[in-house]
Amino acid sequence: MNFKYRTHTCGELRESNIGQNVVLNGWVENRRDLGGVIFIDLRDRYGITQIVFEPGYNSEAHKIGGELRSEFVVAVEGKVRRRPEGTENSQLPTGLIDVMIDQIVVLNKAETTPFQIKDKIDVTEDLRLKYRYLDLRRGRMQKNLLLRHKVYQLVRNYFDQNNFVEIETPILMKSTPEGARDFLVPSRMHKGKFYALPQSPQTYKQILMVSGFDKYFQIVKCFRDEDLRADRQPEFTQIDVEMSFVDTPQIFETVEGLMALLYKEILGYELKTPLKQLPFDEAMEKYGSDKPDIRYELEMKTLNKTVESSEFKVFSDAVKSDGIVTGLLAKNCGDYTRSQLDVLTDFVKKLGAGGLIWMRVKENNDLDAPIAKFLSEEEKLNIVSKMDAEAGDLIFILAGPKLKTLSIMGELRKEMAKRLDLLKPDAEPAMLWVTDFPLFEWDEDTKRYYAMHHPFTSPRFEDVDKLETSPGDVRAKAYDLVLNGNEIAGGSIRIHNSSLQSKMFKALGISEEEATSKFGFLLNAFKYGAPPHGGIAFGLDRMVMLFARESSIRDVIAFPKTASGMSLMDESPSTVDEEQLKDLHIRLKK
Repeated sequence: MNFKYRTHTCGELRESNIGQNVVLNGWVENRRDLGGVIFIDLRDRYGITQIVFEPGYNSEAHKIGGELRSEFVVAVEGKVRRRPEGTENSQLPTGLIDVMIDQIVVLNKAETTPFQIKDKIDVTEDLRLKYRYLDLRRGRMQKNLLLRHKVYQLVRNYFDQNNFVEIETPILMKSTPEGARDFLVPSRMHKGKFYALPQSPQTYKQILMVSGFDKYFQIVKCFRDEDLRADRQPEFTQIDVEMSFVDTPQIFETVEGLMALLYKEILGYELKTPLKQLPFDEAMEKYGSDKPDIRYELEMKTLNKTVESSEFKVFSDAVKSDGIVTGLLAKNCGDYTRSQLDVLTDFVKKLGAGGLIWMRVKENNDLDAPIAKFLSEEEKLNIVSKMDAEAGDLIFILAGPKLKTLSIMGELRKEMAKRLDLLKPDAEPAMLWVTDFPLFEWDEDTKRYYAMHHPFTSPRFEDVDKLETSPGDVRAKAYDLVLNGNEIAGGSIRIHNSSLQSKMFKALGISEEEATSKFGFLLNAFKYGAPPHGGIAFGLDRMVMLFARESSIRDVIAFPKTASGMSLMDESPSTVDEEQLKDLHIRLKK
């Protein structure tokens, strides 16, 4: 099929091109026939240009123009002219011109699409994913992927300019299940043995530090076989970073430099650095989250000292059992009805709370509350004072085990922010560091500690002695980068000393044999001079999602999976034939 390659894109022509002969290639957006004169909006990823077929100008081209339908692929040749007065389109960059067509070649016809190729369409996500190649023609989706492309380029250029080396690490690796479930790949050549797809390049990047590559980065695919949600996929992309001879200040400085660049080039903001740093305990007590959204205040207050001697047993028992009593102030909400309060009570109960204590603040700091009769006048005054409450306000209180109770109040905080319309659409993005995480988290089911990040995270030096006596009190040299209430990066300073690493494994209940079996290659490398090192990994999909102001990472990934891990377009995962299974020494159970 003979056709001319384009001289311009469909988003390029302007008044300066008037009078020029041009060639455009693209898809038919729509066709309008106005009394014999046919108008076509021709689209490519750069924009839209209106092309015109007039019967008196070129009858042959006009005839073909009348047969065009949406999504036909065409090549056109013609002359650029100024649009007649009154027909300009100020919504398009090309809206002052159109192209009179001399010649047209239909490169491909198209059937009627299952949904319109437009941005604001009412169509299910499953249908969009089944016909993803059509969904990706939409301007919004193309804009998202172009933004993602720009992030890639900015990241690579930034790290290259700062002497980082981009090194690829293996996709087929050893299974070291510590955290999420691995995806396993059976080996044909080694019967009964399996590779794993990497959950992250953690062990490899630490080995690269031992190898003397003091600054490493990689934009890399990672895989986790876990239940999905809007911001998770079985395969996802990380910006992986590791540095030698550093501590947290050097890592923070490097990361903040990158984020300042992305803020400026992507969001158009000047990021103020250094970023705020919030210890984990403070983040939980103030915001009920280790990834707090600080675009609005609405801070929680700890009331333990205020109510520790209270005759109200819910309060005093929580304090005595090392739990917490936490309060949240809802300004000017004292007129909430009982039914509104019942809805909020049900909200926290579904999250695991036993109930919700509420107090309306009246004149003279008096409290209208179901539990008011259990509180002394001094306790009422102290609660009002501690909460900075005034007449007409509403106080919410939860009491119970510390982290669970704070997390539930954190969810109520977010719910009240919505109800009070505290989060404005034009609110400036808010970024901060959360630091000093617990090194371990206790699992009640297995009655053992697990590493909150991974088993190579270094404890704070002043807490090392607690590894054997009180592991739950050990703080990690770990940090998360949080944007608008979303964790977009996490990392730590690593353990590089074999003696300390042994103490860490012991605290985790990992025997010497198990440690050697799972991580022997890394531990052996550490015997030959491992430098102090640390790093961080960014969730690139989530970061781009936030930059694009989307609510799901599926809208910034070209070919994502559904919430159940399915690819509706190519119908994977799928069955394979018996011969393939036989080669892999696998037999399926009926």
